[in-house]
Amino acid sequence: MSNQTISPKQLFELMTQGKSIHLVDVRTPAEYQEIHVDIAKNIPLDKLSPSALGVDPNSTEPIYVICRSGARGSQACQSLLGSGLSNVVNVEGGTMAWDQAGLPVTRGKKTIALDRQVRMLAGSLIFLFSLLALVHDTRWAVLSGLMGAGLLHAGLFDSCMMGMCLAKMPWNQAKS
Repeated sequence: MSNQTISPKQLFELMTQGKSIHLVDVRTPAEYQEIHVDIAKNIPLDKLSPSALGVDPNSTEPIYVICRSGARGSQACQSLLGSGLSNVVNVEGGTMAWDQAGLPVTRGKKTIALDRQVRMLAGSLIFLFSLLALVHDTRWAVLSGLMGAGLLHAGLFDSCMMGMCLAKMPWNQAKS
């Protein structure tokens, strides 16, 4: 199953034509709070399911999925298609492309992007493990190697366990 896609401008045109649009933003609540498309409903990727969407699984109405840049949106589409939904469409380039196109968004409190948090944590841990291997015991280098293997896996399969864990941290949840 391959994902259908739509450009932000095409989706906005549908919205301005008065079409009923079901748009789901699969980013963390904190990312959503920072900037989002006005009509988007926030359902984080780890909580996404047909029942969470509140749609009839047999419906042919399209469900549009948006994230930050398109990768999580693509994962969400694959998940929803695998759950039996048939008309799922990923917004190309995500919220970043939507904003860059000059389309309307709601802005809130600034947060550190999840991918940046992953790089900061992975880099810190690799630095720490390397330092411990140099000054304490060379066996610490194994953890640096494992961290590198995890980053390689995340890059190859576009799925990051560290990112999924960080997404659940309190600072990545919206504050009311």
